[in-house]
Amino acid sequence: MKILVVDDEKLLVKGTKYNLEQEGYEVVTAFDGEEAVHLAHDESISLILLDLMLPKMDGLAVCRAVRGFSDVPIIMLTAKSEDIDKILGLEYGADDYITKPFNIREVTSRIKAILRRVNPAPKTDSSMVVSGDLTLDYNFRRVLINGRVIELTGKEFDLLELFVKHPGKVYTRENLLDIAWGFDYPGDVRTVDVHIRRLREKVEENPAEPKYIMTKWGVGYYYKKD
Repeated sequence: MKILVVDDEKLLVKGTKYNLEQEGYEVVTAFDGEEAVHLAHDESISLILLDLMLPKMDGLAVCRAVRGFSDVPIIMLTAKSEDIDKILGLEYGADDYITKPFNIREVTSRIKAILRRVNPAPKTDSSMVVSGDLTLDYNFRRVLINGRVIELTGKEFDLLELFVKHPGKVYTRENLLDIAWGFDYPGDVRTVDVHIRRLREKVEENPAEPKYIMTKWGVGYYYKKD
Protein backbone atom coordinates (compact mmCIF):
# COMPACT_ATOMS: atom_id res chain seq x y z
CA MET A 1 0.00 0.00 0.00
CA LYS A 2 1.36 3.40 -1.01
CA ILE A 3 0.30 6.46 0.99
CA LEU A 4 0.68 10.06 -0.15
CA VAL A 5 1.32 12.48 2.73
CA VAL A 6 0.69 16.13 1.81
CA ASP A 7 1.65 18.94 4.22
CA ASP A 8 3.89 22.00 4.09
CA GLU A 9 5.20 21.31 7.61
CA LYS A 10 8.33 19.34 6.74
CA LEU A 11 8.98 18.06 10.26
CA LEU A 12 5.42 16.75 10.51
CA VAL A 13 5.75 15.06 7.13
CA LYS A 14 9.08 13.51 8.12
CA GLY A 15 7.67 12.11 11.38
CA THR A 16 4.47 10.85 9.76
CA LYS A 17 6.44 9.22 6.93
CA TYR A 18 8.71 7.44 9.41
CA ASN A 19 5.84 6.09 11.49
CA LEU A 20 3.84 4.90 8.48
CA GLU A 21 6.90 3.15 7.07
CA GLN A 22 7.25 1.35 10.40
CA GLU A 23 3.72 0.04 9.79
CA GLY A 24 4.83 -1.39 6.45
CA TYR A 25 3.46 1.28 4.11
CA GLU A 26 5.33 2.83 1.21
CA VAL A 27 5.16 6.61 1.60
CA VAL A 28 5.53 9.42 -0.93
CA THR A 29 5.34 13.06 0.10
CA ALA A 30 4.32 16.44 -1.28
CA PHE A 31 4.67 19.90 0.24
CA ASP A 32 2.22 21.87 -1.88
CA GLY A 33 -1.13 21.28 -3.56
CA GLU A 34 0.05 21.19 -7.17
CA GLU A 35 2.69 18.57 -6.43
CA ALA A 36 0.07 16.51 -4.58
CA VAL A 37 -2.28 16.47 -7.57
CA HIS A 38 0.52 15.41 -9.92
CA LEU A 39 1.60 12.57 -7.63
CA ALA A 40 -1.98 11.41 -7.09
CA HIS A 41 -2.42 11.27 -10.86
CA ASP A 42 0.91 9.65 -11.77
CA GLU A 43 1.50 7.27 -8.86
CA SER A 44 -0.49 4.23 -7.79
CA ILE A 45 -1.72 5.73 -4.50
CA SER A 46 -3.76 3.71 -1.99
CA LEU A 47 -4.66 6.60 0.36
CA ILE A 48 -3.95 10.32 0.73
CA LEU A 49 -3.31 12.20 3.98
CA LEU A 50 -4.09 15.75 2.90
CA ASP A 51 -3.55 18.94 4.88
CA LEU A 52 -6.16 21.66 4.46
CA MET A 53 -3.80 24.66 4.42
CA LEU A 54 -1.29 24.29 1.58
CA PRO A 55 0.64 26.62 -0.75
CA LYS A 56 -0.29 26.89 -4.46
CA MET A 57 -3.55 24.89 -4.01
CA ASP A 58 -5.35 24.41 -0.71
CA GLY A 59 -6.50 21.00 0.45
CA LEU A 60 -10.09 21.49 -0.69
CA ALA A 61 -8.94 22.36 -4.22
CA VAL A 62 -6.63 19.34 -4.23
CA CYS A 63 -9.44 17.09 -3.03
CA ARG A 64 -11.76 18.35 -5.75
CA ALA A 65 -9.07 17.95 -8.42
CA VAL A 66 -8.23 14.39 -7.34
CA ARG A 67 -11.89 13.43 -7.32
CA GLY A 68 -11.95 14.38 -10.99
CA PHE A 69 -9.86 11.31 -11.84
CA SER A 70 -9.69 9.03 -8.79
CA ASP A 71 -11.77 7.66 -5.91
CA VAL A 72 -8.67 7.05 -3.76
CA PRO A 73 -9.54 7.44 -0.05
CA ILE A 74 -8.66 10.89 1.32
CA ILE A 75 -8.19 11.82 4.97
CA MET A 76 -8.11 15.58 5.52
CA LEU A 77 -5.70 16.99 8.10
CA THR A 78 -6.63 20.37 9.52
CA ALA A 79 -5.53 22.59 12.37
CA LYS A 80 -8.94 24.23 12.30
CA SER A 81 -11.61 22.92 14.63
CA GLU A 82 -14.63 24.64 13.09
CA ASP A 83 -17.31 22.25 11.89
CA ILE A 84 -17.62 24.08 8.58
CA ASP A 85 -14.09 23.05 7.57
CA LYS A 86 -14.86 19.41 8.30
CA ILE A 87 -18.14 19.55 6.40
CA LEU A 88 -16.47 21.27 3.45
CA GLY A 89 -13.85 18.54 3.31
CA LEU A 90 -16.57 15.89 3.13
CA GLU A 91 -18.48 17.92 0.55
CA TYR A 92 -15.40 18.00 -1.68
CA GLY A 93 -15.03 14.22 -1.53
CA ALA A 94 -12.91 13.46 1.54
CA ASP A 95 -13.64 10.18 3.32
CA ASP A 96 -12.54 11.25 6.79
CA TYR A 97 -10.84 14.08 8.69
CA ILE A 98 -8.40 14.39 11.59
CA THR A 99 -7.79 17.61 13.52
CA LYS A 100 -4.18 18.59 14.26
CA PRO A 101 -2.33 18.10 16.49
CA PHE A 102 -3.04 14.39 16.21
CA ASN A 103 -1.80 11.18 17.74
CA ILE A 104 0.00 9.10 15.11
CA ARG A 105 -1.70 5.98 16.48
CA GLU A 106 -5.07 7.52 15.67
CA VAL A 107 -3.85 8.24 12.14
CA THR A 108 -2.60 4.69 11.54
CA SER A 109 -5.80 3.27 13.03
CA ARG A 110 -7.97 5.36 10.70
CA ILE A 111 -5.81 4.42 7.71
CA LYS A 112 -6.07 0.70 8.46
CA ALA A 113 -9.84 0.92 8.93
CA ILE A 114 -10.36 2.73 5.62
CA LEU A 115 -8.04 0.46 3.66
CA ARG A 116 -9.79 -2.62 5.03
CA ARG A 117 -13.10 -1.25 3.77
CA VAL A 118 -11.92 -0.27 0.31
CA ASN A 119 -9.70 -3.33 -0.22
CA PRO A 120 -11.74 -6.32 0.95
CA ALA A 121 -10.39 -9.86 0.72
CA PRO A 122 -10.54 -11.16 -2.86
CA LYS A 123 -13.56 -13.23 -3.82
CA THR A 124 -13.57 -15.91 -6.46
CA ASP A 125 -17.16 -15.75 -7.66
CA SER A 126 -19.17 -12.78 -8.82
CA SER A 127 -21.79 -11.22 -6.60
CA MET A 128 -24.17 -8.66 -8.03
CA VAL A 129 -27.49 -7.20 -7.02
CA VAL A 130 -29.78 -5.58 -9.57
CA SER A 131 -32.51 -3.21 -8.41
CA GLY A 132 -34.31 -1.33 -11.16
CA ASP A 133 -31.68 0.50 -13.19
CA LEU A 134 -29.12 0.17 -10.39
CA THR A 135 -26.55 -2.64 -10.31
CA LEU A 136 -24.25 -3.16 -7.32
CA ASP A 137 -21.12 -5.26 -7.94
CA TYR A 138 -19.69 -6.35 -4.60
CA ASN A 139 -16.55 -8.00 -6.00
CA PHE A 140 -15.33 -4.94 -7.86
CA ARG A 141 -16.97 -2.45 -5.49
CA ARG A 142 -18.66 -0.55 -8.28
CA VAL A 143 -22.13 0.75 -9.05
CA LEU A 144 -23.76 0.99 -12.46
CA ILE A 145 -26.84 3.00 -13.41
CA ASN A 146 -28.32 1.81 -16.69
CA GLY A 147 -24.99 0.17 -17.45
CA ARG A 148 -22.96 3.33 -16.77
CA VAL A 149 -20.34 3.13 -14.03
CA ILE A 150 -20.93 5.65 -11.22
CA GLU A 151 -17.83 6.74 -9.32
CA LEU A 152 -18.37 6.44 -5.56
CA THR A 153 -15.96 7.05 -2.72
CA GLY A 154 -15.23 4.12 -0.43
CA LYS A 155 -17.56 5.43 2.25
CA GLU A 156 -20.38 6.06 -0.21
CA PHE A 157 -20.10 2.50 -1.49
CA ASP A 158 -20.10 1.15 2.08
CA LEU A 159 -23.35 2.97 2.84
CA LEU A 160 -25.03 1.91 -0.40
CA GLU A 161 -23.95 -1.71 0.09
CA LEU A 162 -25.41 -1.71 3.61
CA PHE A 163 -28.71 -0.30 2.36
CA VAL A 164 -28.99 -2.69 -0.60
CA LYS A 165 -28.26 -5.74 1.55
CA HIS A 166 -31.04 -4.77 3.98
CA PRO A 167 -33.85 -3.21 1.90
CA GLY A 168 -36.59 -1.63 3.95
CA LYS A 169 -34.57 -1.59 7.16
CA VAL A 170 -34.47 1.89 8.67
CA TYR A 171 -31.08 3.01 10.01
CA THR A 172 -30.78 5.98 12.32
CA ARG A 173 -27.93 8.39 11.71
CA GLU A 174 -26.28 7.07 14.87
CA ASN A 175 -26.59 3.48 13.51
CA LEU A 176 -24.92 4.46 10.25
CA LEU A 177 -22.18 6.39 12.01
CA ASP A 178 -21.35 3.38 14.20
CA ILE A 179 -21.51 0.82 11.37
CA ALA A 180 -19.73 2.72 8.59
CA TRP A 181 -17.29 4.84 10.61
CA GLY A 182 -16.80 2.78 13.78
CA PHE A 183 -17.90 3.11 17.39
CA ASP A 184 -14.88 5.26 18.32
CA TYR A 185 -15.36 7.73 15.46
CA PRO A 186 -15.29 11.28 16.94
CA GLY A 187 -17.50 12.88 14.27
CA ASP A 188 -21.21 13.64 14.51
CA VAL A 189 -24.36 12.68 12.61
CA ARG A 190 -23.97 15.55 10.14
CA THR A 191 -21.22 13.46 8.57
CA VAL A 192 -23.90 10.89 7.66
CA ASP A 193 -26.21 13.53 6.18
CA VAL A 194 -23.43 14.88 3.96
CA HIS A 195 -22.59 11.43 2.61
CA ILE A 196 -26.24 10.54 2.03
CA ARG A 197 -26.76 13.75 0.09
CA ARG A 198 -23.68 13.11 -2.06
CA LEU A 199 -24.74 9.50 -2.62
CA ARG A 200 -28.21 10.57 -3.76
CA GLU A 201 -26.69 13.08 -6.16
CA LYS A 202 -24.81 10.22 -7.81
CA VAL A 203 -27.35 7.37 -7.89
CA GLU A 204 -30.72 9.11 -7.98
CA GLU A 205 -32.20 10.49 -11.19
CA ASN A 206 -33.74 13.30 -9.12
CA PRO A 207 -32.04 13.63 -5.70
CA ALA A 208 -34.90 15.84 -4.49
CA GLU A 209 -37.33 12.95 -5.12
CA PRO A 210 -35.25 9.81 -4.45
CA LYS A 211 -36.53 6.38 -5.41
CA TYR A 212 -33.80 4.30 -3.76
CA ILE A 213 -32.39 5.98 -0.64
CA MET A 214 -35.39 7.15 1.31
CA THR A 215 -35.80 9.26 4.42
CA LYS A 216 -37.92 8.08 7.34
CA TRP A 217 -38.71 11.46 8.82
CA GLY A 218 -37.62 11.80 12.41
CA VAL A 219 -35.87 8.41 12.33
CA GLY A 220 -33.25 7.95 9.60
CA TYR A 221 -32.70 6.41 6.17
CA TYR A 222 -33.63 3.19 4.36
CA TYR A 223 -33.37 1.58 0.94
CA LYS A 224 -36.49 1.08 -1.14
CA LYS A 225 -36.08 -1.87 -3.50
CA ASP A 226 -37.52 -1.10 -6.92
